[in-house]
Amino acid sequence: MTSAPSLTFVFEIRAEIAEHLHIGHGDGERTEFTPITGGSVHGPRLTGTVLPGGGDWSSTRGEIFQLEARYLIRADDGAVIDIVNRGYYHEGGTSPEQYDGALMVARAGTYFRTAPVFRTDAPAHRWLAETVFVGLAREEDGHIVIRCYSVD
Repeated sequence: MTSAPSLTFVFEIRAEIAEHLHIGHGDGERTEFTPITGGSVHGPRLTGTVLPGGGDWSSTRGEIFQLEARYLIRADDGAVIDIVNRGYYHEGGTSPEQYDGALMVARAGTYFRTAPVFRTDAPAHRWLAETVFVGLAREEDGHIVIRCYSVD
């Protein structure tokens, strides 16, 4: 008998961001860039810092934001890890309020989900480049917080 995939919490990214920069308008679309200026990573499988210099490109069509962030993480052991994190944000849907224990990780009516992909050749972190992840994102205290789960 098979079972549905499960999710396991691995770490949380707290990305510090600067004011977004308007890039332009297309046919029914608006494009913006939000610089990532630093941050932290904490969890049972990875701890480190978010390095400044990356950012998030968003394309907005109506009320739907399509996101693509790219930045670097430096693990506490010094390894550098590349992350490309794509996802969607929109409000007014039927998404439920969600908790991980006592921590609210998603507000009702807000869909803010990502699919982070990692690259590194550091042996201790190679598992990141060999695993599928889901991110539940939220805004908190001037940060974008992404709670990352491995798909088991």
